[in-house]
Amino acid sequence: MSNFQVYKKTLSFSFVAFLVDLLALFVVAGMATAGFFIMNKSTDKALIGLAVGLVLGIILTVLIEVFLSNRVKAAQISMMVLGVTDGKLPDNTFKAGFESLHGRFGRITAFYFITRAIKGIFRQIGRGFEKVGRAVGGDVGEGVTSAINTAIQILIGYMCDCCMGWILYRKEVNGFKAGCEGAVIFFKHGKTLMRNVGRIFGMGFLSLALFGGAFFGLFYFIFTKTPGMFNSLASEIAELSTRYDASVPAFFTDPKNLMLIIAGVGGLIMFFIIHAVFVRPFILIGVLRNFMAAGIKDMPKESDFDELAQKSPKFRRLQERI
Repeated sequence: MSNFQVYKKTLSFSFVAFLVDLLALFVVAGMATAGFFIMNKSTDKALIGLAVGLVLGIILTVLIEVFLSNRVKAAQISMMVLGVTDGKLPDNTFKAGFESLHGRFGRITAFYFITRAIKGIFRQIGRGFEKVGRAVGGDVGEGVTSAINTAIQILIGYMCDCCMGWILYRKEVNGFKAGCEGAVIFFKHGKTLMRNVGRIFGMGFLSLALFGGAFFGLFYFIFTKTPGMFNSLASEIAELSTRYDASVPAFFTDPKNLMLIIAGVGGLIMFFIIHAVFVRPFILIGVLRNFMAAGIKDMPKESDFDELAQKSPKFRRLQERI
């Protein structure tokens, strides 16, 4: 199956993930807005109400991610792995994806515990690449180091998803051992896998311009039709700055500027959601195909574990749990 064919067959997960993310967004925005208006009517501490509502919304969002988002993502990755390794997928990929999560761990949280450990390992390994920038020295060297670090951090996110796929693929072995194998694959084939960074950045910037820009314009248009909230918010900020003798730039006490700021934040949030659930999976399939091919062709050995354990204490701790 081609990457696009796998993408189409697993697109149902993306739509569900999008709805879950929208639910989380509405929860956060709704709780923050409710807190603002409730406290604005009953007291003069509207910003405190907004902050309390925001915190409660974030807590609920974390629960949504743990119990819904993570499970949907893992089921989607399992079907992607099947598509790029076996070259075929069942008719009902949505049902098959969730069925594939049953078995060794019982709960999907165990998968994410392992991949969180692997993320720490990748960060330790990635610090070695930063030496390239430091060797250059000066401002140019700092710029090179920053660029390399950014690329590595983005790639690490994809590698963690690939490790999730490898753990699901290696069903016959202990999950922690499969996680160690995934880290070894990245360590041994990191330079090859880094070639995906150009595609990752290119599609990322394109989706930022398209989706982020479109939703920024949409949110700003909506906000201009409801100026009351922003007038109240600007007044509240100005009042707090006077009460506590805080130096708040006049820019943040202008309702129109607040509209621009919040519309910009909203546009970024929508970009992250749409990119994560619709664009990123397509990129991930290509990265996952290369990752799985490298691992299957050169299956990690116990000797590879020992070599990597010398470079990463976090890997050693994960290895001890096998």
